[in-house]
Amino acid sequence: MENDRRSHTATWSRRTVLGGVAGAVGVVALGGSAWASPRPRPLRVLVATNEPWGTYHVRPLLAEAARRGARLTQLVPDMSQIAPNDPVPVATPADAPPADLLVVTGAGDWPLQCAARFRRLPVVASSLAYLGPGEAAGARQLRGRLRVITSSSPAEGRAFAGYLGTRRPVRVVGSPQTDTLPARRPEPGLVLVVTSVTHPDGTGGAAPGTELLLASTERLRAAGKSILVGLHPREDSSLWEQYEISSVPTLEASARAEAAVGIPGTVFPMVTAVGTPVVGCVDPALTVPDHLLAVCSSTIDDAAEAVPAIEAARLPDAATLADTVGPIGGSAGRLLDVWAHAAHGRAG
Repeated sequence: MENDRRSHTATWSRRTVLGGVAGAVGVVALGGSAWASPRPRPLRVLVATNEPWGTYHVRPLLAEAARRGARLTQLVPDMSQIAPNDPVPVATPADAPPADLLVVTGAGDWPLQCAARFRRLPVVASSLAYLGPGEAAGARQLRGRLRVITSSSPAEGRAFAGYLGTRRPVRVVGSPQTDTLPARRPEPGLVLVVTSVTHPDGTGGAAPGTELLLASTERLRAAGKSILVGLHPREDSSLWEQYEISSVPTLEASARAEAAVGIPGTVFPMVTAVGTPVVGCVDPALTVPDHLLAVCSSTIDDAAEAVPAIEAARLPDAATLADTVGPIGGSAGRLLDVWAHAAHGRAG
């Protein structure tokens, strides 16, 4: 996939994203609440992610789950990388509580192990994190068990279907992280740097491009820009300690920035939903899904391009935003509705 540079100049209202756009056959947009929960008792869900200890993917669902009385438990190999104050309930497969449904966020080794362990549970695949654009090696092992597939947007749904190697419909529910978008108040000259993960570990892999992003950040600071760093939860913070590191999540921090630059990831469409344009740092070894490149004002592969790219940064047009961001507001509820419906025994 070519990392071609692109520029978008149209302005937009973020509320035009509400409802999304069905961007391809097989992608089903759910603009409102999909169903009322059909179960008489609260939903009980086990979640297995490609990043086994990455509880930050489940965290945005906790408030809505608590409101409904639903119980979400993330499956982890052990407790070695779980912080004592982590709000996400976790359990090993051996200690997992009774459940109605297994949700996998990908077809990596850990979700496959959990699916094999819990053979009697219905399975849903929900795209909650960054995934590569190609079919996953283990996707075939999951496809026959999937009752429903969900994604945040039509564009992400097309990518997720490709990752799973299926032509089945994908239900578009929106991203729970966009349910409470911050009000944008850009500070003059402030650039948000969106990091990825420099060093792979047992929790998950890494994305090439950090050296380019570091060099680009230094160019921006030398040009007089103020730098605010939004760290990926697994990033090595010591690489960025010479800059201001945001004390709030990257999405919230993006409301302060005139523009953002980073290695394209799941948060990119969400940042544009706030109203902040993004510039993508691409590395020859990095393969980025098309829908993440689509929201970039431009892409750079040389640090010398960073300053002009940021100064010219613009949001994509409204149709692209609708396709890549999906519906805004009520997404956690829609996702939990779909899970409850699947747990009740109905395929989607």
